[in-house]
Amino acid sequence: MRFCMTIHLTISGKVQGVFFRASAKDEADKLGITGWVKNTFDGNVEIMATGNKNLMDQFVAWCKHGPKRAVVASIIIIEKDETEFEEFSVLRN
Repeated sequence: MRFCMTIHLTISGKVQGVFFRASAKDEADKLGITGWVKNTFDGNVEIMATGNKNLMDQFVAWCKHGPKRAVVASIIIIEKDETEFEEFSVLRN
């Protein structure tokens, strides 16, 4: 039995132009989390991520502050049906 979960995050604040996507990929790769991250047209960052609960908790904790220059105002977390991804990718619009 696998203990993986998939979550969708919407992160708002000063999160574009501060290397949030690249830093999120580095953090996900370090933790062994798969999924994707992208900027949204309304200035947020959107993430879909899959991993075991303990590692996902660590990833979400990181997302609550992000990289050094980010200012996270809010984060919305929605649990989704488990989805498998090959890797963690940075998507560009």
